[in-house]
Amino acid sequence: MPFKFTSLEIPDIILVEPKIFTDDRGCFMESFKASDFQKADLPIHFLQDNFSVSKKNVIRGLHYQKNPHAQGKLVSVLKGKVWDVAVDIRRASPTFLKWVAAELNDKNHAMLYIPPGFAHGFAALTDDVHLLYKCTEEYDPKADAGIRWNDPDIDITWPVAKPILSSKDRALPLLSAAELF
Repeated sequence: MPFKFTSLEIPDIILVEPKIFTDDRGCFMESFKASDFQKADLPIHFLQDNFSVSKKNVIRGLHYQKNPHAQGKLVSVLKGKVWDVAVDIRRASPTFLKWVAAELNDKNHAMLYIPPGFAHGFAALTDDVHLLYKCTEEYDPKADAGIRWNDPDIDITWPVAKPILSSKDRALPLLSAAELF
């Protein structure tokens, strides 16, 4: 199998590490293989791919889509380095409001699978970050939701001193006003 699947501190969040083949020409890896993901009980049907480019110190998130359009995401970095965060917003979950983070970069090509029911965000740790993520559902603007990146009830320790935020992300509600799962 060309992938190593590891559950993180929140067991539903899976770090996916591909096997990378290198030689004097460069490298090769499989970034997705349905049969391997299926054996690991991960989704094999993705309906949308999203791509973003970010400058160093940009924080995007915390974003999610409400039911019935909640998205699972397979996040990867094509260029640069990010600190990727998932927050469990499933009220019935034993890890409700817990968060987990992993560094994803263009050297190890690790990916993070985040299932529906989690808010997602990331901090760009280098300039010109190229981030690609596959989604299990298509984007629906009526289901678009989020929580402020620095919500004190979640208390994420971001590795960015002076974050660059979009006006949309600055205006996201605090957890107490957010519509959760």
